[in-house]
Amino acid sequence: MSTPTETKPATGQRRPLPLVIWAIFAVVVVGVATAFSVRAAEQGEDIRANMTYLAPAGPGGGWDTFMREMQQADTSNNLVGNVQVVNVPGAAGTIGLGRISTMEGDASSIMVTGAGLVAGVEQLNSPVSHDDVTPIARVVEEYDVVVVPADSPYDSIDDLVADWQKDPGSIVWTGGGSFDQLVMSEFALAAEVDPAKTSYLPNSGGGEATQALITGTADAATSGYQDVADQIESGRLKALGLAAPQRMDGVDISTLSEQGYEVDLANWRAIVAPPGISDEERENLTELVRETIETPEWQNAVDRNSWTENYLDGPELETFLNDERTRIAGLYEEMGV
Repeated sequence: MSTPTETKPATGQRRPLPLVIWAIFAVVVVGVATAFSVRAAEQGEDIRANMTYLAPAGPGGGWDTFMREMQQADTSNNLVGNVQVVNVPGAAGTIGLGRISTMEGDASSIMVTGAGLVAGVEQLNSPVSHDDVTPIARVVEEYDVVVVPADSPYDSIDDLVADWQKDPGSIVWTGGGSFDQLVMSEFALAAEVDPAKTSYLPNSGGGEATQALITGTADAATSGYQDVADQIESGRLKALGLAAPQRMDGVDISTLSEQGYEVDLANWRAIVAPPGISDEERENLTELVRETIETPEWQNAVDRNSWTENYLDGPELETFLNDERTRIAGLYEEMGV
């Protein structure tokens, strides 16, 4: 196939979104947060009686799926009373993060976050970060897989890397979001390729990334395993390596680390709460998450969504979040963004 013109991230410092956008952002989150605070005050101290689960994205995506699976597990097992899932899409999840950061002391509301939102904060120079919320627990992780079209000349990861090293811009990569690009960049570093010289075609989801591979628009992709599992099983795509610390149960794909490339950036999912909640409320929410992940409904969700359980809470979680922020910021610097 012909090689498209190399596309590189802009160099220099990341530029924040225009001030007018953040001004609109502030009006929206403050206005909605006021309504949430009134409801919280009316319901009293039983925070499990009437809860709100926020997903910082539209319906159907990974964050939305996580929150609705949690809603199903909690209501089916009477762990909570009434639960509503509220979608707060926009700006790579930072609109949702902004909303929950303004819901001071409302322990009846929680939100899912993850590596993609840490990336969104960094990429957009968001005025809010995970320092502005209360971490509760990391629950699961998802991993990317390196895939190529079925008719690709590359049958191994070393074959792909050999050509990539010769001419970093000649291999056109794609993926379903900013997280996938971060995995590609970490893989580039492990393969001794300059991430700033690579060619990357962004897409809004795993389906579009798959289509780009099949039509020959892209040569390779880093994509969430669940997003391309059907295409791998059907033979339309070839899996060359899993970006995970170890192999996934029931998945016969060797890891990149096994093949000599240390890449294990995980697309983790965690729960956060608003700032200003009490220690007792924080422990109550932590216990709710612990109870949730023990339910049969949640275990079924883990299997169906190809999640890997990796629970973490307390001070270790806060350390993890700080380390992830440093790691992801470093990858953006390597990309020249």
